[in-house]
Amino acid sequence: MNTERFTGKSGDYAAARPAYPAALAAWLARKGIGEGVRVADIGAGTGKFTAQLLGLGATVTAVEPNADMRACLATDLGAHPRCQIVNATAEATGLAPASVDLVTAAQAFHWFDAAAFARECARILVPEGTVCLVWNNRVPAAAVNAATAEVSRAFCPAFGGFSNGKGAEDAETAAFFAPGYEKIVFANDLRYLRESFVRCQLSASYAPTDSFARDAYAHALGALFDRFARNGVLTVPNETVVWWGGVCR
Repeated sequence: MNTERFTGKSGDYAAARPAYPAALAAWLARKGIGEGVRVADIGAGTGKFTAQLLGLGATVTAVEPNADMRACLATDLGAHPRCQIVNATAEATGLAPASVDLVTAAQAFHWFDAAAFARECARILVPEGTVCLVWNNRVPAAAVNAATAEVSRAFCPAFGGFSNGKGAEDAETAAFFAPGYEKIVFANDLRYLRESFVRCQLSASYAPTDSFARDAYAHALGALFDRFARNGVLTVPNETVVWWGGVCR
C-alpha cells in the first residue's frame, strides 16, 4: 500500500529531505495565504511544507496516514496552536464539507488516486477554494541526477523515477485541474554534505529496507557523492514546481 511506503524512513526523511524555497512562501503570501486561511495539507509527511504554511500564519490541518511519518510530524509540530494532525488518507480525509480554503499536497500527489482525491477536494473546499500541488523536481539533464537515477535503478528494484516518475510536464497533473491552472517554477538547487545526500536517498519510497541491500545502496551513493562533490559539498540541480487551480465539482 502507498500509505506504508515510508514506514521506517521518517528519521532520514525529516533530517535530509529538502525544504521548499523562500520564494514559494512569498508567492503564496501574494496569493493571500496567511492569517485566517484554513489549509488542509494532505500527505503532510513529517511536516516540511506544513511548517512553511504555518509560518505564513495559516491554520493547517495536516493529514498523514503513515504512523511513522505522523509521529515525526507530531514531535515537531504537534504543539503548534494552529496545527491539527489527522490520521487519514487523501481520498477520505474525514474533514467537514466546505471546511477549508486551500488544499495542498507537497511531494505527495503522485501517491494519490487522482479522481478520488479530486472528489474529496471538491467536498472539503469552500466553493471558491483552491488546490496547490508542489514538487521538488531534480533537473533530469544534470549529470549528477542522471547518475543518481542509474545507481537507484541498479540497487532499488522499486525505482520508477524520482517522485514516482512525475516531472515538470505531466498530463495527469494538468488534467486534475478544471477549468485551468497556473504553473510556476522556482529555482531550488539543493546542496548536500555526504551524510545528508545519502540519507536523503535512503528516505525515498523505493529505497530498500533490507539491511544488506540498504547498506549496498548507501555505499554506492557515497561513491557517487565523492565523484561529483566539490570541496565536500554536492550541488544537485533542482526546481520546485507548483500547480495552482480549482477542481471539477
